[in-house]
Amino acid sequence: MSYLLDSLVNSGAMPTWEALEYVTANLLGDSPNRNLHHSKSPYETIQQFLNRVYGPIVEAASRTIGLPEQAMIHMFTDISLMGKSAVLVVYFPGRNKPHQLLLLDSAPAWDLVFNNLQSFNQWAEERYRWIAEALQTISIQQSQQSASVAPPVLLEV
Repeated sequence: MSYLLDSLVNSGAMPTWEALEYVTANLLGDSPNRNLHHSKSPYETIQQFLNRVYGPIVEAASRTIGLPEQAMIHMFTDISLMGKSAVLVVYFPGRNKPHQLLLLDSAPAWDLVFNNLQSFNQWAEERYRWIAEALQTISIQQSQQSASVAPPVLLEV
C-alpha cells in the first residue's frame, strides 16, 4: 500500500493528502465501490482507478528485472461497466520480436475493495509475483536464445 501511495505522489498524479484519501476511499471498505458507481463518467473513472492500482505494481515488478534498453512494458485496460474489466500487461522486447503477455487479470472494478490493508497487500503481492515471474522467464528465454546464436565469422584476407 505504501508503494502505491508513493507512486501516486511521486508521479505527480496527486498530493500526499489526496492520495491517501483516494486510496482509502476506493480500496478499503465495503463493496461495491460507491465512488465508481456515482461517477458522471464511470468508464473514465474505472480506467483511471485500474491504472492507479495496477500501474505501481507493474512498475515495481519491472524494476526487479533488468530490461533491455529497447524493451517496453505496457498496460492495457478493457473496461466493462456491467461485468469484469480486463487488465493486460504486455512486454514489448523491441527489434520486431514477438510481444509477450505478462498478465491478464479480470477485475470487477466496483468490487475491487478490501477489508483491510493486509488483504490489499496480499492481493497486490500476488500480482507483483505473477508479473515478476513472467519477466524472469522471458529474461531467461532471451538469454538462452542469444547464447545459442553464433556470432558472425569474420574472414581475414
